[in-house]
Amino acid sequence: MKVLSVKGLNQFYGESHTLWDIDLEVAQGSCVCLMGRNGVGKTTLLKSIMGLLPVKSGIIMFGDKDLTKQAAEQRARVGIGYVPQGREIFPQLSVEENLKIGLSSRADKSINAIEKVYDMFPVLKEMLNRRGGDLSGGQQQQLAIGRALMLNPSMLLLDEPTEGIQPNIVAEIGDVILRLNEEEKITVLIVEQKLPFARRVGKQFVILDRGRNVAKGEMASLDSELVKKYLTV
Repeated sequence: MKVLSVKGLNQFYGESHTLWDIDLEVAQGSCVCLMGRNGVGKTTLLKSIMGLLPVKSGIIMFGDKDLTKQAAEQRARVGIGYVPQGREIFPQLSVEENLKIGLSSRADKSINAIEKVYDMFPVLKEMLNRRGGDLSGGQQQQLAIGRALMLNPSMLLLDEPTEGIQPNIVAEIGDVILRLNEEEKITVLIVEQKLPFARRVGKQFVILDRGRNVAKGEMASLDSELVKKYLTV
């Protein structure tokens, strides 16, 4: 069953045509890695799905709901959690305050959600009164994922969660993504540049090049020819 379906999506920055007739399908329970070199449109696609950028044409469906013209807040309320590139936490707010902001789009406003996040990221509980801006890059990334989980999402969009993160925390983030996907049954769409990480967490891949779909398939079929043609710098 398809959770997310994008059909014929076109997006522009001013006069620049950035996404060309993008089609994307994400099945329930899958973990899809959106891949490609820098500047090919991966972040633009995630922002378009979340309603943070306007689209020129195309359709974005989430289950049976047409999100194409919905505001970003509405997309969060139907069960899509979003972790942006660069994390975008609130540096002056405490860890606990950052997490509670995530409750604003949650229907039941359950404060018990925060304990589930602390269970997944014990370091956040240890630092609940520390300001977000005082955390390390890896801790901030865990906080950003935790904030998205406060929504109780059925789908999680992650934009380069390993960027600028120390290797031991990268491994922890990989463990969390696998746990969310395989145990919590959260569907995942992740933009990822690190090939070993993508192969570890991803079940399927989609490759963009110059704003277009150029390849997709099961992760096991991502061969050296595709890597050389579309992913190596």
